Amino acid sequence: MPVYCVSDSDEKTILRVRDFWTSLVLIATSVFFLWKTSAIPLFGENRAGVSGADWYTSAAIVPLGLFSALLFLSCVLLLHAIRSGGASRAFSAIGIGWNAADVHRVSAIAVIMVGYIAGLVPRVDFIVSSGLVITALIFGFRGGTPQRMRLAALSVAGPAIFAFLAYWPQSLWTAKGDDWIALAVWIALTILIFRDAGTDKVHRFLPLIAVLVPLILVCAMAFGFRQNVPARGGLIFAQIEYHYYVTLRPIWRE
Repeated sequence: MPVYCVSDSDEKTILRVRDFWTSLVLIATSVFFLWKTSAIPLFGENRAGVSGADWYTSAAIVPLGLFSALLFLSCVLLLHAIRSGGASRAFSAIGIGWNAADVHRVSAIAVIMVGYIAGLVPRVDFIVSSGLVITALIFGFRGGTPQRMRLAALSVAGPAIFAFLAYWPQSLWTAKGDDWIALAVWIALTILIFRDAGTDKVHRFLPLIAVLVPLILVCAMAFGFRQNVPARGGLIFAQIEYHYYVTLRPIWRE
């Protein structure tokens, strides 16, 4: 059986081609969500001559900022791919450089993102669901093996499917059962990461990153920009909101 070797230049060309296609997908995704966000009033709406809200309280700010940043980064990636020759080779044989590992990686990421958006975000506490996803992504894709990618995808898909099936109607979104399950999976995955962390600083600081990033984001949305955050009655955020208005706010107001 003949053995075919791929040179470094061919590998770089394949990478640029993949960057080209990835950037197009990200641009299409960003444009779609920016279009959906445009339906949300940004500067408030006037009813009977009275302005209902200011721009900084609009629910459009956060998605507008996120998807505008994603669109900008996608355009930068596309420009880099074009300048590196990725566009000219996109439809050639070298552009079809996918292998089983690539399919595995993309499929695992797709499972995680669909589970997060469709199953977790509307129903599970934002800090818990986002922390779980951050942990799964870093665990599965920072030098991860196919086994770790599958475990990362399963760690998000399991709680997401449970939340989606058990708490489908919006009237049940404030229930805490799915929060506890997602939290338990998050803790188990974190323990597994610590066991294999070794000298990897990213893995050692992962719990801090996974907690602080969604915590700061949700508090900024809720108390800074007065946004309607998802799963407001969630396991952790409900306690934060309660103590903010009942314990902390009266102190500085007095």
